[in-house]
Amino acid sequence: MMLRGPFLDERFEPDLMWFVGVFNVYDREEILGAKLEVYDPNKWSDQVELIRKYSLNLGYLTYRHKLVLLESLADKLNDNSYDFQGLFDTDEDEAASWPRGEWYELENPRGFLEHVYKLALEVWKDELVKAASEDRSTW
Repeated sequence: MMLRGPFLDERFEPDLMWFVGVFNVYDREEILGAKLEVYDPNKWSDQVELIRKYSLNLGYLTYRHKLVLLESLADKLNDNSYDFQGLFDTDEDEAASWPRGEWYELENPRGFLEHVYKLALEVWKDELVKAASEDRSTW
């Protein structure tokens, strides 16, 4: 068995865009963009609120998905060559945009994801313990 995606009946790929893509305001500038533009993604207190409200508010992911996603994030945080800024880069051909200019060149994109990791350990604690206690071969 293998863990399946929450939307498609395919193998779940723990992409870090699950944490970052929630800030994509393309075609939602007037609603989501207006909510997000008041935050400075480089400011610690704003990051905490953004991460808690958006990055970790992934109700469509099960506790198993959350564990696998967080393990993937831990692996990337342990890889000094991983390009965290690449998560925030947009291509002209993509239907993607960020709420403010600061999102395109964060002062510390790795630090932002480190904050995601630390807060996820706290916010998802019970779910992570539950998933870690299961036999993954049954997923």
